[in-house]
Order: sequence, then structure tokens, then C-alpha cells
Amino acid sequence: MKAHPVQLTLPMAFHIFGGSLIEKKLGKADLPNRRIAETWEVSDVDGMNASVKNGALAGKTLRELTLSEPDALVAPGWRGPQFPLLTKFIDGSGMLPVHLHANDDAAQRLEQQPNGKTEAWHILWAAPGATCLAGIKPGISRERIREALLAEEYDSIMQRLPVNAGDTFYIPGGMLHSFGPDTLIYEIEQTSNIQQHAMPWRMEDGSKISPAEREKNIDALMQQLRPELQVEPQPGLLLEESEALTRRLLCAGPYFALERTSFTERYHYAFNSVRIVSNLGAPLHIEMGDERWPLDRAATCVLPASLGEITFSGEGELLIGYLPDLQHEVIAPLEAQGYDRQAISRLGDVWDEKR
Repeated sequence: MKAHPVQLTLPMAFHIFGGSLIEKKLGKADLPNRRIAETWEVSDVDGMNASVKNGALAGKTLRELTLSEPDALVAPGWRGPQFPLLTKFIDGSGMLPVHLHANDDAAQRLEQQPNGKTEAWHILWAAPGATCLAGIKPGISRERIREALLAEEYDSIMQRLPVNAGDTFYIPGGMLHSFGPDTLIYEIEQTSNIQQHAMPWRMEDGSKISPAEREKNIDALMQQLRPELQVEPQPGLLLEESEALTRRLLCAGPYFALERTSFTERYHYAFNSVRIVSNLGAPLHIEMGDERWPLDRAATCVLPASLGEITFSGEGELLIGYLPDLQHEVIAPLEAQGYDRQAISRLGDVWDEKR
């Protein structure tokens, strides 16, 4: 594979909770003139598969590259049925459905899917007073949870948490959640589109769901619910800081890690597994020897593992997602910065087995 920074086609979702925040707040270009709920920045989900649109790999789907060149694209020795990471910008101009995604075990047992969906939200913008619903209040029985969902009494059973720009929420599979209105996020997650939601309407168009179908949906949700899970917004932990560079680790677990990196001069970046880079700042370039590849404002690219190193030119503000080696890329660097186990644990499932 002739590796280069990969830019992908952009699947989108036009659900009723969307608006125009992705264009207005991020400055993302070339979007259709309609309500947009989600731009799927990197996607290998069936029905929302992305294809390469630049360079020598143009025309190949992300799935084709993943299956034919897993060592070069993802990481040496990695194998899987699909590209492992899904990333999105999500416009929560309206309230998202109260819903959950199965964890790996439930996805395999109940959905006949290879994996579930743990995710994390990094808050890019939120109106004053914005909140989210995430997790179940302690001590509430399953019977009461089901009753409240049927009655749309979400606040009676769920934790309502403040949402502020710069915070990150790590949401394991099985956690009930929702956010919006007036919220814009970047989401990184396992590649999956399975979900169960509790609402009396369809998120695609707002059409009503019959009482019988809704009760069936809630019963399916209850089979996958893990009410013991809790979350708190986190500001992230500094990995590295100097006059010219700041790296902040926002979340980490067995499925993904996410960093926010800012720099004021050329930034040489080395890596040994695939990186997903989303540009939150002004347009910049990625340099590889004599080659230069543009990365526009609010654009995303995939850096194949085999590249190994690149240079970002100019000033930048990036989100960088990847499959972490938890011990060497998360735990050891943070311990070297003086963080203890408790602080590191707040980032996600850093020490836990895959859920």
C-alpha cells in the first residue's frame, strides 16, 4: 500500500435533532443546505461506508483497505472485520433520543454483531446551562426504570449533568444517555450502529412509534442496560506542555483514546498505529518529505500506521484519535507527569477488561 494521509467521503445523518451548528460553529465547508445532525468523519459502518477521495488510494473503500492492508492501515498484527473506529461531529440543536448501545457481550448475544459500541463525547460548544442525561441514579430498581421510560419521566431515574465546552464524557456500552439541546460534540466510538432507544418518536423524521412497538423497544433496551455505570465530565489530563505545544489526553480505554493537541510552530508527530486527525483550527498542511497534503478547517483525515511520522505545518488545534497501547501510551506517560491511578481511571476503562 502506498501510504498517504487519507481523506474520506462524508456520510451524513439528517435526524430531527440536528441543525446548522457544524457549519456555523466549526466552519465546516461544502455541507448541504439542510438540517444536519451528524457528519460521519470516519466510518466503516454498513450503509454509511466511506471511500478514499484523494491520492493513490482514491476510490477504495475504508473496508477494502482494512481487510487487504490491516498491518499498514491500522497497526502491525491487528486483524478485524472492519475499521475499528468511528468518529462524528454531532449537532445536538435538539434533544437526542434517550438511548443506549450494547456492550460487546450484549451485541454478540442479542444483536448478532461482532462488537458493541462504547463511545466518548468531547464537547466543542454548549449554550450556557446546557446539560445531558447519562447513567441511572443509584438505588433504582429495574421495574421503576422501565416504568419511568414508558412514562417519559427520564429525569426521575437518570443523572442530569452540566455540559461545558472542553469537557469529555466516556460512555461505556450499556449506559443510558442523551444530550441536547444546544450542544455540539465530537464523538469517537467503536464501529457500530446498534442502539436501543426509549422515545415515542423516530429520530429520523419524528414520526410516532406505536405503543406496542415502543414497549418492545424498551424491553430490548432493558436487556442491554447496565444501571451500575456512572460518568462525570472530565477536563482531560496533560500529557505534554511547552511554550509551543500542549497535548491533553481527553479519554482512554481498550477501544480508543482521544487527545486534543495545539501547537504554534511546526509539529513533528510520530506514531505506530492508525491516527484519526480532525482539525479544529485554521487550515494547515501535513508534510511527508517533499509532499504536502492540505487539512482544512473542520476536516478529518486518516494517517495510516505505516506512515510512521509526519509534520504538521503552521499553527494548529487538532483532535487525534487512535487505538491505544494503554500501558505505554496512556498509563506510563501520565504517571511520569505525576498523576495517580485515581486520576487516570477517570479517563475511562484504562485498567478494565474490554466491556
